[in-house]
Amino acid sequence: MTETSPLVFVSKPKSYQEDLPEEELYELKAKQGLVSPMIEIKVIGQDGEVKPDGKEMGELLIRGPWIANEYFKDERSEDTFKDGWLYTGDVVTIDEEGFVKIVDRTKDLIKSGGEWISSVDIENALMAHEGIFEAAVIAVPHEKWQERPIACVVLKEAYKGQVSQEDIIEFLKPQFAKWWLPDEVAFLDDIPKTGVGKFLKRALREQLQDKYIKK
Repeated sequence: MTETSPLVFVSKPKSYQEDLPEEELYELKAKQGLVSPMIEIKVIGQDGEVKPDGKEMGELLIRGPWIANEYFKDERSEDTFKDGWLYTGDVVTIDEEGFVKIVDRTKDLIKSGGEWISSVDIENALMAHEGIFEAAVIAVPHEKWQERPIACVVLKEAYKGQVSQEDIIEFLKPQFAKWWLPDEVAFLDDIPKTGVGKFLKRALREQLQDKYIKK
């Protein structure tokens, strides 16, 4: 982040982790890593309590000598900087070794039945499907559960018309709890993007939430 330049985390295994099985080592290196010296972090949940156990997700807060503490003449400072902490908007977990993993952005996190679902984790799983070219997961309103996930996918040309919603849900089932699974799969010709190529989830929500809202 610009607000945390030049450094907060380093993704480097500890000396006694170098001999971990290859798959575990890759999983470890894929995390954002360990916090740098002189930087303090904490993770807070929706209830404001610290979440240190590596399982519960929460928003990442950072402070330190080179971390920004306000925006110049910008009213966003009130929401972003509180009590000396930078509220990053990143949702993370911290494992027992202290490795931080970003699982989503607060604005993209799906809140279903009082629990959080990571859209990023589902997107990464979807992208492993051989027939999927692009995938984004958004939340749509739900009268009972507050929000539910909808998977928006663009199929590769050779797979168009060959992959069904049921195929994709079945592909995801071994990887996630039942309540994490998308309620629907929206097949799109393309996913709207920002000028720098990031998925424009706000546009997806505006486009699809009325169609897929559930009661």
